[in-house]
Amino acid sequence: MTNIELRHVRKQFGTVVAVEDFSLAVRAGEFLSLLGPSGCGKTTTLRMVAGLEHPDRGDILVKDRRINDIPVHRRNFGMVFQDHALFPHRTAFENIAFGLKYRGVERPDIERRVRRALDIVRLPNVGDRLPRELSGGQQQRVALARAIVIEPDLLLFDEPLSALDANLREEMRVELKRIHHTLGITAVYVTHDQAEALSMSDRVVLMRDGRIEQQGTPEELYRRPASEFSARFFGQVNDVTGVVVAIADGGCQVRLDGGPQVRVAGIAAELGKPVRLCLRCERASVGLSFSDDPDFSAIAGTITTCDYLGVLTRYVVDLAGLPFVVLQSATGTPMRPGDRVMVRIPAGAWMRF
Repeated sequence: MTNIELRHVRKQFGTVVAVEDFSLAVRAGEFLSLLGPSGCGKTTTLRMVAGLEHPDRGDILVKDRRINDIPVHRRNFGMVFQDHALFPHRTAFENIAFGLKYRGVERPDIERRVRRALDIVRLPNVGDRLPRELSGGQQQRVALARAIVIEPDLLLFDEPLSALDANLREEMRVELKRIHHTLGITAVYVTHDQAEALSMSDRVVLMRDGRIEQQGTPEELYRRPASEFSARFFGQVNDVTGVVVAIADGGCQVRLDGGPQVRVAGIAAELGKPVRLCLRCERASVGLSFSDDPDFSAIAGTITTCDYLGVLTRYVVDLAGLPFVVLQSATGTPMRPGDRVMVRIPAGAWMRF
């Protein structure tokens, strides 16, 4: 069942079109992320759903009811922002209870619902503290408790974790997923962080220049990008050009600029024609030697750069003048700049757009 739907929505600020012909249906109980670079229109889209901006054209519907003209305070949406937006002179309990008081909820019910919200965000004992007495993560949990205590039809998140440090951000991702699973509330989450979108979402909507570039499950967007923009937005890719020198069943042989040849599977190409290919850096591997396999290419090269990244090691390998990046697990004895190595590439890992 669709919980919220946007139909051909457009928003312009002066001469800048922020969102153009945007249509999207969000299913009930779904955790959907709007992902994209700065200026792509994701926050403007969220603000139009919230009622903080009014679309110039198109319709926004909740459970098939048009809400374009319904003011923000009557939409029953919970909102969580990057800066928490807590009242500094009110306790955590008072901040969480504010929306209930505004709605005229009786005091005993306020007590019960605020306590339950604090339990859900795992802060049962901070109700009497002021925001300045809480850590950044605790403040964000209080802001989340304030959003869920009103029992909203929809939860809206505008980059809520971007101000937190890396470890706390990871912890809050897990907490948000847990809380969403517990409550089952439909959620729309705005972020520019690929890891957040991939790890938290049921579905990701990648935006570019106010439009939807691609949408699907996190795995679909990562493994089957529909465009070069989609491929580059998730992780690191090698971008190479070459010429098709042979055609085989289900693929071809491509001579890359610089000389080495690679096997490419699942891509239609014409003999003698130039092609441009992309490969995710983690799909290749580096070793001293590899056995011959028709489903792989093995190319000799020299390591020029080796960056230890903790779980991964990033190698830059010179393949006859072509710099090629490989990300692989940092296990065993690391190779060093100057080492002669082989780069092994699955024939089916190449992408062409």
